[in-house]
Amino acid sequence: MQFAINWDYRCPFARNMHEHLITAIEDGADYEVDFVPFSLNQVHIEEGQPDVWSDPARYDELLAVMTGMTVQRFFPDRFNGIHLALFAARHDRALDISDWSVLASILESHGVTPEKVRQLIESEGILTEFKRLHLASVEKYHLFGVPTFIVNQEAAFVRVMHRPDGDAKVARATIDRVLDTMVNYPEFNEFKYTSIPR
Repeated sequence: MQFAINWDYRCPFARNMHEHLITAIEDGADYEVDFVPFSLNQVHIEEGQPDVWSDPARYDELLAVMTGMTVQRFFPDRFNGIHLALFAARHDRALDISDWSVLASILESHGVTPEKVRQLIESEGILTEFKRLHLASVEKYHLFGVPTFIVNQEAAFVRVMHRPDGDAKVARATIDRVLDTMVNYPEFNEFKYTSIPR
């Protein structure tokens, strides 16, 4: 199954879905996935303000996603682990993922040299690529948040409340259910509970 999914490490629902996805992939699920970076910071820019890619004061806010992008491109065998670790840093450990020292520690713990990643971010146009991919997804698919799946040229914003907790069967079932709904039940435009059990 071929599809795309976007992400921003700030979103807890993106964390949930990407944990399902990575757990399923590492269990051998036959998914061909294009991970698309997205900036929630940009979505919340006030009218008349510079975009996040043009504002040097906001550069650090983009570092985590650019780190993920760089690892995905240049260290793909380390991407799954680092991707989940960046989500965990934000949501499980309440760390500041705009702080390069936090990102560097995660990279080091996964055997990737932080200085090399920082150099690649600067030399390989990662910021420009981030902007291009974000804007292209907004223009083509009207993306407004994460996580959004793109399947057969159709996009759907999907939230799940649970995490796989290492259970590959749960992870596969969750992703397969999303894909099945998008492919076989396109008439489902919106399905949302009015309250969340606590």
